[in-house]
Amino acid sequence: MALWDRIKDSAQTMQSQLLAKKNDLKSGAFRDASMAMCALVAAADGSIDPSERQRVAQLIATNEVLQNFPADDLRSRFDAYLDKLTMDFDFGKVSVLQEVAKAKKKPAEARAVVQIGIVIGGADGDFDATERAVVREACFALELDPAEFDL
Repeated sequence: MALWDRIKDSAQTMQSQLLAKKNDLKSGAFRDASMAMCALVAAADGSIDPSERQRVAQLIATNEVLQNFPADDLRSRFDAYLDKLTMDFDFGKVSVLQEVAKAKKKPAEARAVVQIGIVIGGADGDFDATERAVVREACFALELDPAEFDL
């Protein structure tokens, strides 16, 4: 199986797992951690262009699991985290990872946050090394083993 197909299958599997847990994923910590994760993946290479920002925002708006929350609220949180990352990536990353870590109190939510990172990262068919690295860092912040997610 080609790498592209494995990435696509992995993202689809993660999305299916998320949908199965949709009703359990309604807390503010999950919402904030998910948007922080999306921002980390979008800015993984240290920069973000407007088209990438728009693409990820569109993925957030259409993700069924995230529809538990108002779209405008998700967008403003995503934008705020991206702003932190674009002003000073290294310092912003520390702050954004702290937001991700807030989901570690509930293991199901913590895993779901990682799965959202994988879904967002793999949505374009190229879950590249920098995106995998930030999701791996998020695993550590959430006290999860990256190997559980093939990272």
